[in-house]
Amino acid sequence: MTRDPEATRHRRRPGVRVGAAAVALALLAPLAACGSGDEGGTPTINLYYPPEQNLQKVVDDCNAQAQGRYRIAYRVLPRQADDQRVQLVRRLAAEDSGMDVLGLDVTWTQEFASADWIREWTGQDKAEVEQGTLTGPLDTARYEGRLYGAPKNTNVQLLWYRTDLVPEAPKTWDDMIKVAQDLKGQGKPYQVLTMGAQYEGLVVLYNTLAESAGGKILSDDGKQAVMDEGTVKALDQLKRFATSGVTSPSFSNATEDPVRLEFQSGGGAFQVNWPFVYPALQEADPELAEKVRWARVPGIDANTPSKVTIGGVNMAVSAYSKHPTESFEAARCIRNEKNQKFSAINDGVPPTIEKVYDDPEMAEAYPMKETILEELKEPAVRPLTPAYQSISTVMSAILSPPSAIQPEQTADELRQAIADALESKGVLP
Repeated sequence: MTRDPEATRHRRRPGVRVGAAAVALALLAPLAACGSGDEGGTPTINLYYPPEQNLQKVVDDCNAQAQGRYRIAYRVLPRQADDQRVQLVRRLAAEDSGMDVLGLDVTWTQEFASADWIREWTGQDKAEVEQGTLTGPLDTARYEGRLYGAPKNTNVQLLWYRTDLVPEAPKTWDDMIKVAQDLKGQGKPYQVLTMGAQYEGLVVLYNTLAESAGGKILSDDGKQAVMDEGTVKALDQLKRFATSGVTSPSFSNATEDPVRLEFQSGGGAFQVNWPFVYPALQEADPELAEKVRWARVPGIDANTPSKVTIGGVNMAVSAYSKHPTESFEAARCIRNEKNQKFSAINDGVPPTIEKVYDDPEMAEAYPMKETILEELKEPAVRPLTPAYQSISTVMSAILSPPSAIQPEQTADELRQAIADALESKGVLP
């Protein structure tokens, strides 16, 4: 399985922000040579999408289906999510017509829509995308009530635990901490491993805790910072976890892959991470893999199921594409039911079309599919706002290190910083 874009996101540091318009002016000359490249012949639909090992097979099949009316060319974006965004923002801000279909991290759709860089999905195109697609991924693809993206794949973290150490999965974070402390006292592997570095992974962790506590970071319209009682409760939970003595010493610097490797080394009893850890563990240590199971990420309250933050990729059509009709058709083909199943099985990217999970071929590739689907039906979505990049940056800075959180004070600081960040749109990280 390949990792969700969140699993490859660079750490962000607060710093000088540069407006997209200024970037466009600075980069317009180097981008002047970019174009569609069809010169009146068969239209080339340039698909700019993150690295996905077997996506070319999907593209080839869609090209065959097009029967010569157009040809999709897969242009592979950089592996790091921030680098992907920088390339897309620069070229769209320069009104580059050489991009047609775009693979957007779910946190970018609103920003790109508000900047008028992507086209709205309407009519039959919209109806086909909405048919059978899970609600959570669809929520990430909307802006001001309109659909601007077609969810191609989604992702969600799970709790991974060792059955030789823990008979059943804990329901709450406090329960998990207590079990880990007991294991520590017995001299057994005990650590609860997850991402706590100053980057998007920490924001994902906090958002999961906040949503699980019934908290609101932003108002429903995404225009005001709220940081209510539930978010304060989540800050308290994060602080307790960070100071409980059951985290790794590297927790405040931990990102997805090091967390996976640390669990594989045998020191952890629990791991909260994306599904990519499953095939990696099977390959690296089959004996340990036999002892590892999965469950829904713990909640805050035993009687309230957790809400787990989703990731994934939405497909959008550039506002500057010379071939919008063909681009919408190409995007629909790439993310249709058949191709979502192929990508799920061969590239490890969880589908957004619910029906795919019922396919018998999914059982071997996704033995944890029922838990994934359970979380996806009641997900946590990160704050939906064009200013998300700015908000994520200030949140990760204020939340780091988690051990230094002072719940009420930190909530006030976050509320003010988020309110300031809401004034910033379409900026580079």
